[in-house]
Amino acid sequence: MLFSTDGNDADIGALRVALQNREQAILPRYRQSNYWSESDWVWFNQNASQLDQIFAAMEVADFTGFRSERTVHLQARVAEIQQDLSRFDVINWQEKLTGRRFDPVIEVVLLHFAKPHGIKVQGQTFLQSADYDTPTTVRIAAHEMLHPPFDEKGPAAQAALEVLRRDALIMKIVTEHDPQWGYTTLEGMLNEDLVQALDQLISEALGIGRNPADRWRKADDGIHVLAAGLYGLLRQDRWVEQGGSIENWLTVATQAGRLAPSVLHSIASRVLERPVDRLWPLEEAR
Repeated sequence: MLFSTDGNDADIGALRVALQNREQAILPRYRQSNYWSESDWVWFNQNASQLDQIFAAMEVADFTGFRSERTVHLQARVAEIQQDLSRFDVINWQEKLTGRRFDPVIEVVLLHFAKPHGIKVQGQTFLQSADYDTPTTVRIAAHEMLHPPFDEKGPAAQAALEVLRRDALIMKIVTEHDPQWGYTTLEGMLNEDLVQALDQLISEALGIGRNPADRWRKADDGIHVLAAGLYGLLRQDRWVEQGGSIENWLTVATQAGRLAPSVLHSIASRVLERPVDRLWPLEEAR
């Protein structure tokens, strides 16, 4: 995450140079990013010498040569993905459904030694396993670039959070779900679930959408009830056709009482194809 700008992650040598000049090469961009954490930076500084020793040992062991031997097959995969992705204009849909401007280029980093589903780093770059198929890659791109979907300190987010804090079901999900899935704060859940609602709309528009009921019942022990509710509200508003500022949409939906439990749960129930009183927990997830 910290190295993922300005060529700092081009190779091991670049990592070492950036690490040794971290106050100039890493800190300014990191401080301006959505990922800034003072405590993480303190940890990074305290462990910089150990990290440099690890990188130095990797250079001595010719990790670059080892990696090249193991990943030679990825060149064909890269060409294949580039050709396949040219058919999908993810950015156009993201701009339409959020009202924001995006860089026209998304960088996809294929990993061989780790297999993340999708991890956004700084800028419009995300990491994923090299063996995912094209629809999965497009869905990840549709999702990851949207974080965060709004100003997390802004009035739209704060007003929505105030309403959701009074929702017993949503707060139960936030506080009682298995923490291995993350999203252990209401702020994190709202951020993630609005992005999931938007990426579902984008995936459907591109012809690669999954069934929303199956998706949200099966993912993360079924905790994304809020995503289902927000998606249903956006569908009601024909947001794919209309588009606009998602932040303004959230403000209006909140003021109109559409995030209240009586409305949100009913909408989520229809999307998830489950009774209102059985939205979570799911028996099949236990």
